[in-house]
Amino acid sequence: MIYFLMFLGLLLLIGGAEILVRGASSLATSWGISSLVVGLTVVAFGTSAPELAVSLKSVLAGQAGIATGNVVGSNIFNVLFILGLSALIAPLVVSQQLIRLDVPLMIAASVLVWLFALDAHLGMFEGVILFGSLLGYIVFLIRQSRKSAVIAESEPSAEVNTKPLHWSLNVLMVVVGLVLLILGSNWLVAGAVSLAHVMGVSDVVIGLTVIAAGTSLPEVVTSVVASLRGERDIAVGNVVGSNLFNILGVLGISSILAPSGIEISSSLIGFDLPIMTVVAFACLPIFFSGGRISRWEGGVLLAYYVAYTSYLVLANSQHEALPLFGATMLYFAIPLTLITLVVVAVKERRTSLS
Repeated sequence: MIYFLMFLGLLLLIGGAEILVRGASSLATSWGISSLVVGLTVVAFGTSAPELAVSLKSVLAGQAGIATGNVVGSNIFNVLFILGLSALIAPLVVSQQLIRLDVPLMIAASVLVWLFALDAHLGMFEGVILFGSLLGYIVFLIRQSRKSAVIAESEPSAEVNTKPLHWSLNVLMVVVGLVLLILGSNWLVAGAVSLAHVMGVSDVVIGLTVIAAGTSLPEVVTSVVASLRGERDIAVGNVVGSNLFNILGVLGISSILAPSGIEISSSLIGFDLPIMTVVAFACLPIFFSGGRISRWEGGVLLAYYVAYTSYLVLANSQHEALPLFGATMLYFAIPLTLITLVVVAVKERRTSLS
């Protein structure tokens, strides 16, 4: 029954996110917002709605470990797994706006929330700053879109529904999507907590793995389909936009609504939040290497997600291979990969200037 409950919860989350994105995307189009902004906001934020629903439910139920682990785990999953898988399917072209604006903002947001969490607590003040930053980001995108409407309209469409429906139907779709998300989050969190108790796994680890991957399924579908269709930067924009919404929106709103704020576990502060920040920084040399994510770079990202998940499993079970595995990743694999990416980025840069 636990697995059945979680499976139904995931189905409702995915279905609710799909309906929500369709309705919201059509509404945004009818309001005259460019397709690029719709892709970075409505589509990206819509596919992150499951993370918001699950995190809010967890915080209000007093399970902060799942809420914070869900956000951090989803961001790591988005970059390492989704971008890695999408790039393996087809090399991804990265737009200059993402390189110059959105990825640096994702890095800054990751560093900011890590600094906020150093005292093991996210309160209403930090939540207001995070959510206010998200609103500022959206306003900036809309203004930029209006200033460069011609350029924005030349971008490939990121809209899920290219033929807008009547506004009342769009509003109905948004409401139905939200209802399904709430029901799905209730069932998924209930199943995940029961599973954690049965297996002796902590809430943080469940949030970082099972729930993070499950609530990121809408992003997986969106990015993989975009990659298969050869869309220019929807796959990358969806991941970057979703990560920004997870940090600024999900954690911001959760911190504001939580009765006494969100308590951050020591394992998140000392390991998972730094990993999330390093993963965000790793995007820059990858994106700068010719403005594209090649298949081998996608393979590296995917391999690191496997290694990260393996570390969590070994750490939770206190396996005897954990020290050797951790030392190998920390002192050999990660530095070697970073050096390789920097060298490739520098060579690409010199080639483009010559």
